[in-house]
Amino acid sequence: MVAIGASVGGLDALKQILPALPAGYPWPVIALLHTSAGYRGTRLDTLLAQYCALPVREAEPRLPLEAGVVHLAPAGYHLLVEKDLRFSLSIDEKVSYVRPSADVLFESLAEACGAGAIGVILTGANDDGAAGLAAIRAGGGLAIVQDPQEAQAPQMPQAALRVAGADQVLPLQAIGARLAALPRERA
Repeated sequence: MVAIGASVGGLDALKQILPALPAGYPWPVIALLHTSAGYRGTRLDTLLAQYCALPVREAEPRLPLEAGVVHLAPAGYHLLVEKDLRFSLSIDEKVSYVRPSADVLFESLAEACGAGAIGVILTGANDDGAAGLAAIRAGGGLAIVQDPQEAQAPQMPQAALRVAGADQVLPLQAIGARLAALPRERA
């Protein structure tokens, strides 16, 4: 499973990554944007679907994760992956001043999927996702971080590298291709 966390500049980053994922991608993809709340008048699923060969849907409680689908974290809720690989939502306190939080998502993904979890941290202006990425790595999962030097807001990638490290630090344009290649490599 692939989970992507982003904040400032994240929508533009996803517009570059998602087109690299082919139709029939064999894994579920979860995208979490802190900026989701700012797009209440716009359907992010419809907007991102224009850039993606995969269907894009907002995650809903108790629905299972689906391979070949981009699931979006809904604005205003923490998104979690349960052990039965279904989604749950929470209105618990904000983490790193945000809800949804990449830390919450990544930590639940690490617990549910262990070595099958892949966490990706993109551009953002806080430290959300760093602790969650550390949990993914501790569980044997893979951590990919956008090169902070080219991120619109480098704080999230910098915090992830400082707290969790990374298996790969890549420029934005290489992340989509890397995600597309991983299923063949892990088969």
